[in-house]
Amino acid sequence: MKITVDIDCTPDEARAFLGLPNVQPMQDVVMKKIEERMITNLDAMTPEALVKNWLPASVQGIEQLQHLFWQSLQGHGKAKE
Repeated sequence: MKITVDIDCTPDEARAFLGLPNVQPMQDVVMKKIEERMITNLDAMTPEALVKNWLPASVQGIEQLQHLFWQSLQGHGKAKE
Protein backbone atom coordinates (compact mmCIF):
# COMPACT_ATOMS: atom_id res chain seq x y z
CA MET A 1 0.00 0.00 0.00
CA LYS A 2 1.32 3.43 -0.93
CA ILE A 3 -0.04 6.73 0.41
CA THR A 4 1.04 10.09 -0.97
CA VAL A 5 0.33 13.34 0.81
CA ASP A 6 0.99 16.68 -0.89
CA ILE A 7 1.32 19.67 1.41
CA ASP A 8 1.28 23.15 -0.08
CA CYS A 9 3.02 25.54 2.34
CA THR A 10 5.88 27.99 2.44
CA PRO A 11 9.22 27.13 4.06
CA ASP A 12 8.37 29.48 6.94
CA GLU A 13 5.09 27.69 7.52
CA ALA A 14 6.81 24.29 7.46
CA ARG A 15 9.48 25.51 9.89
CA ALA A 16 6.86 26.86 12.29
CA PHE A 17 4.77 23.66 12.01
CA LEU A 18 7.80 21.49 12.83
CA GLY A 19 8.80 23.80 15.71
CA LEU A 20 12.17 24.77 14.27
CA PRO A 21 13.67 28.13 15.26
CA ASN A 22 13.86 31.04 12.84
CA VAL A 23 17.57 31.51 12.17
CA GLN A 24 17.19 34.07 9.38
CA PRO A 25 18.23 37.09 11.53
CA MET A 26 21.36 35.23 12.68
CA GLN A 27 22.20 34.24 9.09
CA ASP A 28 21.81 37.87 7.99
CA VAL A 29 24.28 39.06 10.67
CA VAL A 30 26.81 36.35 9.84
CA MET A 31 26.59 37.02 6.09
CA LYS A 32 27.09 40.75 6.68
CA LYS A 33 30.25 40.07 8.72
CA ILE A 34 31.58 37.68 6.08
CA GLU A 35 30.94 40.29 3.39
CA GLU A 36 32.78 42.96 5.40
CA ARG A 37 35.78 40.66 5.92
CA MET A 38 35.92 39.76 2.24
CA ILE A 39 35.84 43.41 1.21
CA THR A 40 38.61 44.37 3.67
CA ASN A 41 40.79 41.43 2.57
CA LEU A 42 40.26 42.06 -1.12
CA ASP A 43 43.41 44.20 -1.31
CA ALA A 44 45.48 41.20 -0.27
CA MET A 45 44.27 39.34 -3.36
CA THR A 46 45.86 41.66 -5.93
CA PRO A 47 48.41 39.94 -8.18
CA GLU A 48 51.27 42.03 -6.76
CA ALA A 49 50.42 41.11 -3.18
CA LEU A 50 50.09 37.43 -4.05
CA VAL A 51 53.47 37.35 -5.79
CA LYS A 52 55.14 39.11 -2.87
CA ASN A 53 53.65 36.60 -0.44
CA TRP A 54 54.39 33.53 -2.54
CA LEU A 55 57.93 34.29 -3.68
CA PRO A 56 60.70 34.12 -1.13
CA ALA A 57 62.89 37.20 -0.62
CA SER A 58 65.84 35.56 -2.42
CA VAL A 59 63.84 35.16 -5.63
CA GLN A 60 62.70 38.77 -5.41
CA GLY A 61 66.36 39.78 -4.88
CA ILE A 62 67.35 37.86 -8.02
CA GLU A 63 64.63 39.65 -9.97
CA GLN A 64 65.93 42.99 -8.73
CA LEU A 65 69.46 42.00 -9.70
CA GLN A 66 68.29 41.08 -13.20
CA HIS A 67 66.43 44.37 -13.48
CA LEU A 68 69.54 46.32 -12.46
CA PHE A 69 71.63 44.29 -14.89
CA TRP A 70 69.32 45.06 -17.82
CA GLN A 71 69.18 48.74 -16.85
CA SER A 72 72.96 48.90 -16.79
CA LEU A 73 73.16 47.22 -20.22
CA GLN A 74 70.63 49.62 -21.65
CA GLY A 75 72.51 52.54 -20.13
CA HIS A 76 75.84 51.42 -21.64
CA GLY A 77 74.21 50.92 -25.02
CA LYS A 78 72.91 54.48 -25.03
CA ALA A 79 76.27 55.85 -23.90
CA LYS A 80 78.09 54.20 -26.83
CA GLU A 81 75.78 55.75 -29.40
